[in-house]
Amino acid sequence: MTFVARHGLWSDEQRDAATRMRRIVEEKNLEVIRLAFPDQHGILRGKTIIAAEALASLESGCSITTTMLAKDTSHRTVFPVFTSGGGFGMKEMEGAADVLMVADPTTFRVLPWAPATGWVLCDLYFGDGRPVPFATRGLYRKVLDELGMRGYDFVAGLEVEFHIFRLDDPHMRPEDAGQPGTPPSVSLLSHGYQYLTEQRFDQMEPVLEILRRDIVALGLPLRSIEVEFGPSQCEFTFAPRKGLEPADNMVLFRSAVKQIARRHGYHATFMCRPKLPNVFASGWHLHQSIVSRTTGENQFMAKETAKKTAKDDGEPLSAFGKAYLAGLLDHARASTVFTTPTINGYKRYRSYSLAPDRAIWGRDNRGVMIRVLGAAGDAATRLENRIGEPAANPYLYMASQILSGLDGVDRKLDPGPSADTPYETKAPLLPKSLRDAVSALKDDPFFREKLGPEFVDYYTHIKNAEIDRFLAEVTDWEHREYFEAF
Repeated sequence: MTFVARHGLWSDEQRDAATRMRRIVEEKNLEVIRLAFPDQHGILRGKTIIAAEALASLESGCSITTTMLAKDTSHRTVFPVFTSGGGFGMKEMEGAADVLMVADPTTFRVLPWAPATGWVLCDLYFGDGRPVPFATRGLYRKVLDELGMRGYDFVAGLEVEFHIFRLDDPHMRPEDAGQPGTPPSVSLLSHGYQYLTEQRFDQMEPVLEILRRDIVALGLPLRSIEVEFGPSQCEFTFAPRKGLEPADNMVLFRSAVKQIARRHGYHATFMCRPKLPNVFASGWHLHQSIVSRTTGENQFMAKETAKKTAKDDGEPLSAFGKAYLAGLLDHARASTVFTTPTINGYKRYRSYSLAPDRAIWGRDNRGVMIRVLGAAGDAATRLENRIGEPAANPYLYMASQILSGLDGVDRKLDPGPSADTPYETKAPLLPKSLRDAVSALKDDPFFREKLGPEFVDYYTHIKNAEIDRFLAEVTDWEHREYFEAF
């Protein structure tokens, strides 16, 4: 009996998908298959296997070292993996031991930009069939299962800003190789501040068309391509999808864009605010709603009859939707470490900008954290959370939304009135730094209960390791400020 069968890891849908996957590999004469899993940062890691061997391992799993889960964003191992418990307090994690990557055949794709190459997303399991608790895709699936037990599905649409530059110098000299290495030197593809002008779009169209063609060929639900406010900045939006799919689409989209751009002499980055003159910060706006599994009805949609009562006249959300919204606001500070997980991301939270700086909502207002879109009887009613950065791990971002929203529903919280002046309304301020966000998470028992103390301690340990490295560096600002003055 195979590992998958022994532990009941695949659904009927996944078994059918595995059969299709084997057929496609044969029909298209694929030579290699990339087995990938999203790590704690939402970065894809894995192995490239000869196609026949990859198919043979589908139901037995492919081994990979646990140190992949012990790394910060510089790819440094920040846990003492060779001590007892490996720094995780778990025998299974010590000594750089292996876990198994098990493919999810429903995610299988043929990569348009890599010759004769297939790709499939994987989940991580210990040898006894238990999910690895630090694997964020599995964590998100658990949250979705709990939502499903209530009779609901999570629906999310993606609106992702990022930058594309011309690659001038990749800095591949040996002295440039470090942890991290020297970032590439780049130049602009367009000047900025001509938001949505056709001239600027046409200027960037050659590379945008390359990306569009391959993103569509991957089967991702692309809706629009836009030039954004800043120089060399653009935005791709995607149609709403249910459950795991929007999170899977996000990790594949980011990885695909970076790979495709590099092959054509460009550098794409989802870093929030690159340190380049005149460059504008990028955000990731997450559109979300909850739908009934039985009827498909949007649970955020206010009933049309509500317009007839003086009390609820013009209500944009149902009672369920308002309580869910209130939960997002109530847990905003603690969830920021998941929506904005990098030190750089906090450079975006500025007053009187198109980014939020406090936990408030508004009706179709782009200065608030949660923008409410819809009206009574509008099946497209949704909440747009504008807090996220494009580098966020989508599994943690979306899990934090569902957990926070449902807590608001369970406690029947009230979000208060719409904030028409978002940067003047009194409300809890969002964390000013990653250190503040980590502290907010540690101080909130809610996520510790919902995600488990084991995961919260693990994740905050990695984030604190990044912060400590940052604080140990002497910055340009410090040198300018103190070198001559003192």
